[in-house]
Amino acid sequence: MPRGRKKTVTTADIARRAGVSPGTVSKALNGRGQLAPATRERVLSAARELGFIPGRPAGEERTYLVGVLTTDSIGRFTIPLLAGAEDVLGPGQMAMLLCESRGDPIREQHYIRSLLNRRVDGIIVTGRNSDLRPSLGDQLPIPVVYTLVQSEDPEDVSVLHDDREGAATAVRHLIETGRRRVAHVTGPPRHAAVRRRLLGVEDALKAEGISLVTEPMFGEWSEAWGREAAVRLTRGEQEFDGVFCASDQIARGLVDGLRELGRRVPEEVGVVGMDNWDVMAESARPPLSTVDLNLSDLGQLAAELLVAAIDGQVLPGGPRLVSSTLVKRRSTELF
Repeated sequence: MPRGRKKTVTTADIARRAGVSPGTVSKALNGRGQLAPATRERVLSAARELGFIPGRPAGEERTYLVGVLTTDSIGRFTIPLLAGAEDVLGPGQMAMLLCESRGDPIREQHYIRSLLNRRVDGIIVTGRNSDLRPSLGDQLPIPVVYTLVQSEDPEDVSVLHDDREGAATAVRHLIETGRRRVAHVTGPPRHAAVRRRLLGVEDALKAEGISLVTEPMFGEWSEAWGREAAVRLTRGEQEFDGVFCASDQIARGLVDGLRELGRRVPEEVGVVGMDNWDVMAESARPPLSTVDLNLSDLGQLAAELLVAAIDGQVLPGGPRLVSSTLVKRRSTELF
């Protein structure tokens, strides 16, 4: 069976384990009928031991519903993912039910129960970053695919953007446009994406025989940090002519800060961001060259894998990486 999809437990299975009739099992599970407390508890105990989850009877037909469980309260990442997933699920007349847990484990468990009670055929789990997150476990009667986030269980199926290669692409672009003194302004080191993107930066620079002009500059995912980084770089001892920022928010703050300090972008300094968040990248002054994470493609692949698992295919566990795309704009290009 696919990962996350166990053999459906029937009332007959529970009856055999508890030593009672299937009718008694039905009464105990439904809370109906006159049963001795000890008998009811024996049935419920047997059901728990077998991993029985109410609301998914054996032989039940598909509902063509898919649950989407997210921690992305503003929809910045989830909406593009859903658009890609809908391209796959829509033609098959499958609909999605979106649940936003706000990162609260108790709320998440509530939504999982609700989705199971609605008899969804599978669940897509997503969020706001690609850090490891707890697995939903292997006792659910339906398949689960994680996208943008990665399950801590290596047997689970996860779909992620290729942070390392995306960062390397950004730095290669800076080098191809004549920049050799490159700095890297990024987010908090606790995030997996920050660590993977730093590896990509190092890959691209090492291939050219050069190094960062300063140590990686860690901060927050904010425009304010980008502006502060611009001040630190400009007042520092090392000259720089290119900056790769690990997010468009940081990059937009950085170009604003450089402009206020009299440094011209792209004439003196080329800047590349990451995310291709149109609100940030297109309205920056100048518009940002950036790396598109292709979130829609992540959603498509996650949906394709989920449908395959629903159809009974066995899916090997582990992450699948989706390539990113460089989008060139005025912050690096001299037109």
